[in-house]
Amino acid sequence: MEGYELAKKIAGLALEKKGDDILIIDLRDVTSSFDYFVVITGSVDQHVKALGDHIRKELSRSGIKPIGYEGVSNLKWVLLDFVDVVVHIFDPETRDFYKIENLWKDAKTEKVNL
Repeated sequence: MEGYELAKKIAGLALEKKGDDILIIDLRDVTSSFDYFVVITGSVDQHVKALGDHIRKELSRSGIKPIGYEGVSNLKWVLLDFVDVVVHIFDPETRDFYKIENLWKDAKTEKVNL
């Protein structure tokens, strides 16, 4: 699955679990480290966990597994690394504090809605 296709799939899986304020950030012209960020907000810590678990479980059914899965101990910011696509799932306060999308203002950003 190509980078953008995977990012869209991840965004769709987040919508299935009521993820909020979902952004796909295209970083191909900004960095060579990865192609896309998918940024998602979960309402509370257990919602952040549920989003991460759902994305990981559903993609693994297609043989797509993250090389990294971080943040499950504190559930304020969960990160799934799929090499070309990195998923950031935040609780509202942590997302507001880090404002990760502002770090990449030069990148194209797509808001994902229902």
